[in-house]
Amino acid sequence: MVERQSGAQTRESLRRMIASSELAFAMEAHDGLSAAIAERAGFKALWASGLSISSSLGYRDANEASWSQVVDVVERITDTVDIPVLVDGDSGFGNFNNARMVARKLRQHGASGICLEDTAFPKMNSFVGDRHPLADIPEFCGRLKAVKDQVPDAEFVLVARIEALIAGHGEDEALARAQAYAEAGADAILIHSRKSNAEQIFAFTRAWQNRLPVVIVPTKYYRTPVSAYRAAGISTVIWANHNMRAAISAMRQVCDRILREESIAGIEDEVATLDELFDLLNYQELSAAEEKYLPQTATGVR
Repeated sequence: MVERQSGAQTRESLRRMIASSELAFAMEAHDGLSAAIAERAGFKALWASGLSISSSLGYRDANEASWSQVVDVVERITDTVDIPVLVDGDSGFGNFNNARMVARKLRQHGASGICLEDTAFPKMNSFVGDRHPLADIPEFCGRLKAVKDQVPDAEFVLVARIEALIAGHGEDEALARAQAYAEAGADAILIHSRKSNAEQIFAFTRAWQNRLPVVIVPTKYYRTPVSAYRAAGISTVIWANHNMRAAISAMRQVCDRILREESIAGIEDEVATLDELFDLLNYQELSAAEEKYLPQTATGVR
């Protein structure tokens, strides 16, 4: 079996990545398989997406999946890869007590950090509807402080996600929240927008002046060139849901064709081979382990 990094090593690499002046990228994962694919592609960090994990479990991204279900999925992800995993912790699944409990469990299961958003519980996906009530600033700061106290690991990263622009508030509200969250112990700020261009983001970064590293999720303003993020001094870009969306598109096409053609012959050359699957999940290690640990019988059959 390939020896994996310790949790401390991967958590440390996430902190270095976010604090670095070099723009970093994190790819969405929602299970062990998608995590393995992203790692094999060359990504250096993963985003355990709340939307994608909920979708893979058949739930809506509205706190319908429980915190324990999310933790279970994250454990499968961290067991599969060596790269750090930043977990979408929604709004913390409740008050300060829920938030600190989730953070502790995620750390125990190998996560490198947690991102908490400043919305009221239960949350709704940022791109659904217009009702996105925000948590009071002092109450949300309490959640952040509770996580820091519960997980006194200097390498476990706490990202505070600001939904003020999503909720229809202005830049001043977003900046006030960012300052309060920095004082409460956040290690980075995620500023979110549902606009089709990045002007809100760049206005925020100009005013914020990198008092803490800034993380973004350009799901809606995807046409903005990456060079603009570098010029703005942004720390990390999260490609937040594209593995899940790619899987939906591919599975829909395959299901439609098999149903229509009543055969798999036409799609066999268009899907991953079984050998590719076996390679991704390291079946070769199991074969080698069988040679080492399973006794030979008189006939050579195990």
